[in-house]
Amino acid sequence: MAVHIRLTRKGRKKQPFYRIIVADSHSPRDGKFLDILGTYDPMQDPAVIKIDNEKLADWMGKGAQPSTTVKSLLKKQAAAGTEAV
Repeated sequence: MAVHIRLTRKGRKKQPFYRIIVADSHSPRDGKFLDILGTYDPMQDPAVIKIDNEKLADWMGKGAQPSTTVKSLLKKQAAAGTEAV
């Protein structure tokens, strides 16, 4: 079972809000997932990224691969020095 760290969309039409989740690579975008690692709110200025770094490290240690979007969010969070949840 290939496990990926990716985004799932929540929110209303034209007002997206995303959860950063761990899911099987074959499950649909808004379908079944294993764990919630954090949130991403692009509608605020600046965009708000909240990630539980302990859970993230645990899943990455188990072999979960982040998507390209999640990789870029992690880089932005590290560059901004944002605190973890």
